[in-house]
Amino acid sequence: MTENRTSRTYQNYIGGVWCDSVSGQLYPVVNPAHNTQVIGQFQASLPQDADNAIAAAGDAASGWASTPAPQRGAILYRALDIMARRAEELARAITLEEGKPIADAAGEVKRAMNIIEYAAGEGRRLFGYTTPSELPDTVAYTVKRPIGVVAIITPWNFPLAIPAWKIAPALVCGNTLVYKPASATPLSAVKLVEIFEEAGLPAGVLNLVTGPGASVGNTLVEDERVGGISFTGSTEIGTAITARGSELLKKVQCEMGGKNAAIILNDADLDKAVPGVVQGAFGSTGQRCTATSRAIVEDGIYNEFMESLMAQTKALTIGDGMDASKDVAPLASRDQLDTVLEYIGIGTEEGARLTFGGHQLRGGEFDEGYYVEPTIFTEVKTDMRIAREEIFGPVLCVFRASDLQEAVRISNDVDFGLSSSVYTRDLVQAHEYINTAKTGMVHVNAPTLGGEVHMPFGGLGASGTGQREQGTEGFDFFTETISVYIDHSAGAKERSRFI
Repeated sequence: MTENRTSRTYQNYIGGVWCDSVSGQLYPVVNPAHNTQVIGQFQASLPQDADNAIAAAGDAASGWASTPAPQRGAILYRALDIMARRAEELARAITLEEGKPIADAAGEVKRAMNIIEYAAGEGRRLFGYTTPSELPDTVAYTVKRPIGVVAIITPWNFPLAIPAWKIAPALVCGNTLVYKPASATPLSAVKLVEIFEEAGLPAGVLNLVTGPGASVGNTLVEDERVGGISFTGSTEIGTAITARGSELLKKVQCEMGGKNAAIILNDADLDKAVPGVVQGAFGSTGQRCTATSRAIVEDGIYNEFMESLMAQTKALTIGDGMDASKDVAPLASRDQLDTVLEYIGIGTEEGARLTFGGHQLRGGEFDEGYYVEPTIFTEVKTDMRIAREEIFGPVLCVFRASDLQEAVRISNDVDFGLSSSVYTRDLVQAHEYINTAKTGMVHVNAPTLGGEVHMPFGGLGASGTGQREQGTEGFDFFTETISVYIDHSAGAKERSRFI
């Protein structure tokens, strides 16, 4: 790494070497809480840089694939130890470039560590299976083989955890990688790659290229040497990657958007439900694909719920994520601020009632940051854009429902299907919800947020395509299953004529 007079300059990592991009051009990344503070200069890479990284990954592919999986797992365990040592540094980097509260950033580091720990253990559990053959003197079994070169394309909202939950299983499965982080949050990416480098990952196995998706990302999708693509980001881009990847016969996994709903029934424990909705809607400034963007409340409890929701939302503190006393931090960028404010304007124009918030914060500590108040809309109709489109900010739409069936209909009446939740003490209603909610993840008496590393993560409809991430399904994506038949008989035998 090198330093300049204004801020540190960070490089790409290709073939085990930190290097400048072929363009020689840099771009700045600023702190969203203080947008005059440049936290680093990063490589504005060109297609040639992505090409070089793909070549390096290709050169390393055979050696890494032939490394026993337990040895690959051992490197991940070393990375885990290094990450634990650098945990505070990593959390600060996340908050500096993405803006989220430092407690959320620390939680993200912990999540990344959990993922790496789980993936490392899978180095001894990449199981195939044996099965009886229909033929005599024949052994039939399956083995897992890596895809080869895989492109990892990640978003800005979880700049450490999401890359970790792609990179760790991909590595332990024996793939070599070209990692393209979001342009807005490359600092965490650099630090993650430094950790794997220090852990002893061979040159070329993990390559980092920063810069614009239009040049770098498109090259990764189009190059025939790339056999798999794991993408997290917008539905628009993910859909295009899925279509193009399929045309090129690549393995593609896309985790995309969400419009997640929490249903609060008349028998709900409001001491549990309201904090869950507030956390889901406004935690991490609403910038999570699993954020609670809709609350659907049964009529009998609506007024009591709204009174408590308003009180708890008013109590939230807003400010720089580095201040541990703050609950809500700035949005991640000027573009994101503009998008959220535009949607708030759309909501009022569509006739929804702006019940709380809805304004950009200015003056004093807010002058240099991308701050918007936590915002609540009521009297929302299901055909409104704010009810259907992902806003990715601290905006909550509240609906009324006459019963569970109407609440589920409202919840399901969107293109997305990532996560949802219900708050109820009634197990009959809870299981009816579980069986009818059209989302890939369902929660009972808990927020719509997150999941656990040993459980699959992903959604239905516009929320995702391809195999799930995390859990055993995450390893399935990063491997190809090979069926093996061994005839150990002394002579020829009759074979099936059907296939």
